[in-house]
Amino acid sequence: MKHIGFIGAGSMAEAMIKGLVKSGAVEPGQIIATNHSNRARLKELQEAYGIRTEPDTGKVAEASDTIVLAIKPKDAETVITEIGPYLQKEKLVVSILAGIPIDTIQHYAGGELPVVRAMPNTSASIQKSATAFAAGRLVTEAQIREVTGLFQTIGSVTAVEESALDAVTAVAGSGPAFVYRFVEALQASALELGLDESTAKRLIIDMMSGAAKMLETGKDPSLMRREITSPGGTTESGLRVLDELQFEKTVAACVKEAAKRSAEIRDEFTANV
Repeated sequence: MKHIGFIGAGSMAEAMIKGLVKSGAVEPGQIIATNHSNRARLKELQEAYGIRTEPDTGKVAEASDTIVLAIKPKDAETVITEIGPYLQKEKLVVSILAGIPIDTIQHYAGGELPVVRAMPNTSASIQKSATAFAAGRLVTEAQIREVTGLFQTIGSVTAVEESALDAVTAVAGSGPAFVYRFVEALQASALELGLDESTAKRLIIDMMSGAAKMLETGKDPSLMRREITSPGGTTESGLRVLDELQFEKTVAACVKEAAKRSAEIRDEFTANV
């Protein structure tokens, strides 16, 4: 029976743990989680999901077949160096750290290892994550299948080149926060227009769900937008304001800035190797 060790117990780790347990792909006892200092957090995860927890990071790495790095990027060198002696080539390291290259992870670990970089998002907790991953050159076909299966339990999976991960981080990793910000603005506007909070929230959720389903048909979004937009109508009036405020440029700048930050993190760590 394979064991999955989570090094780090923050919100993304919890989202993945919740998705894995909910899917039934692994038993709670196959999952071990640790963090450096917050014992109360470990107890919380143990009680919520029935997983095992262990305060000793090295013991988690030693006992795990697949090790998920879910720490903050700033802690990467310290933590990966600490668990390096427990990593062997038969173990698979899966990093969900934004910006940190595979070569840098191997350098911190003290040797070449099979490493996969992945970018899931917090929708993993409801098994709806859009995850992309890039595999290092030492990752076997069997390990690629393992990683694909791991992330399929929490949503969709796409394999990409490592060079694409800055863009993936901006679009799929940070993207949900941008969508939630848009929803916040819709809700605030609805309340200003006199809708009660419960009604506004329900309408927006159903609208977003329906729009997502329409996108899944494969129909071009610009065509669907034009089909809704009657000349002289309400939609046209609203879209005119978005044009005046340069909506597309704002969204593009938002995504590019997130991708830029991912690249900056990569460069910061590469420079120190």
